[in-house]
Amino acid sequence: MDWMMDTADRRVSPRALWPQVRSIVMLGANYGPAENPLAALEARDRGAISVYARGRDYHELLKGRLKQLAGFMAARASKPCEVKVFVDTAPVMEKPLAEAAGLGWQGKHTNLVSRDFGSWLFLGAIFTDLELAPDAPEQDHCGSCRACLDICPTEAFPAPYQLDARRCIAYLTIEHKGPISREFRAKIGNRVYGCDDCLAVCPWNKFAQATREAKLSARADLANPPLSELVRLDDVGFRALFSGSPIKRLGHERFLRNVLIAIGNSADLGLAPLALERLSSPSALVRGAAVWALARLTPQGDFDALAQKRLADERDPSVLMEMAKETQSAKK
Repeated sequence: MDWMMDTADRRVSPRALWPQVRSIVMLGANYGPAENPLAALEARDRGAISVYARGRDYHELLKGRLKQLAGFMAARASKPCEVKVFVDTAPVMEKPLAEAAGLGWQGKHTNLVSRDFGSWLFLGAIFTDLELAPDAPEQDHCGSCRACLDICPTEAFPAPYQLDARRCIAYLTIEHKGPISREFRAKIGNRVYGCDDCLAVCPWNKFAQATREAKLSARADLANPPLSELVRLDDVGFRALFSGSPIKRLGHERFLRNVLIAIGNSADLGLAPLALERLSSPSALVRGAAVWALARLTPQGDFDALAQKRLADERDPSVLMEMAKETQSAKK
């Protein structure tokens, strides 16, 4: 079984979102990977993409399944009823609701953990004005384990069950719009979209199984694509490669920012010329990331000469600051 469904007690429902709600049906879809995603971090010349983004965008798939189920519920109801479906389309607290419905529990990494599927579940919700009997909530089974907390590269968990999103690599590479803080760049490694470390290390994944939902399975071309190919993508190529993928919503500029940070962490001197080409990008965000990458792949003297040459043409304060911080004079 790749799909889980249970009902949550209406006491945890956000009535402000829909006052008529009497019951909430929670659905979980398994997107378990066929291989350990942590292995992708070893290939430093390739981009590591979060498991959930390697297949088709789950939003449309789950919404379609939820609408089918909601229609079935409405047709079988003993009286006319209303239903609404949600998949990241409203401020619905899916994880607490899924825990209340018995699908799993929120682990110390704040994500849902299932005894059947480990950490790999997409969540969706059906709100209805039908009165349905709730399932029993799931209990916490984390015990004394700290694996998810200790593996986090950026120490984004100040305490168990607490996440500082400002330090989370998933947030930084997906949601954050500006330059990524220098404090976190080296720790990002080759992650170009998201991070699975805290999910992948969970001991409950010993019960996980690879998804049988073809649309959620990883595309071959998104399994550790070479950084040399990703950095060459123009906007048209970016949109074509990530058509139907949640990565497309990131946008070309932020994606290149992430790829250039990965290039800077690659220790692959052969990628330096490709980073150099991005110094001519019309995007200051991209140029700033290219400066950081080049400073790590180019001898100091050569980088200083390059920065001096570029100073005459660069006008953006953020890029100028990147250059200043990487020159020899700034490091003395």
